[in-house]
Amino acid sequence: MTEEAVTEVVEMSNEERLAKANETVKNYAYGTAAVGVIPAPGIDLVGMTAVQLAMLHKLSSIYNVKFTKSLARNAIAALIGGGVPFLTGATVASVVKAVPFVGAYVAVLTQPVLGGAVAFGLGKVFIQHFESGGTFLTFDPNKVRDYYEEMVSEGGKAAA
Repeated sequence: MTEEAVTEVVEMSNEERLAKANETVKNYAYGTAAVGVIPAPGIDLVGMTAVQLAMLHKLSSIYNVKFTKSLARNAIAALIGGGVPFLTGATVASVVKAVPFVGAYVAVLTQPVLGGAVAFGLGKVFIQHFESGGTFLTFDPNKVRDYYEEMVSEGGKAAA
């Protein structure tokens, strides 16, 4: 993935675009959950971030929004970083993997659900943002924090 990606514009109706975006979020949430199973502490978090960046790249192409990796990474950090309960939970779940014998088993039960829920929330926030004509430059995590937390909760219930 380059710093700035050029995307092909495909004409589709609003309903088709929204359906494609929702399907994309669902698929990448599953992908993020799968990466959460990686038994190496820390590598799972890096992998989940990479999957989330790929999801935002795909969503930006669906909405014909210019994708800039650094802006997308900053948006993820600002939104997820503000969600301290998740960040703490994901970090703890990742570190728990280092505990001999039980750690990996406990983390395998929690990390995928947390990762998938966060990816779902992130994707839903960006669908809403892009649907309203927003870009990565106009993204304000403070304005969407409540919706993000609601969507993470919804994603967690679906994953559990």
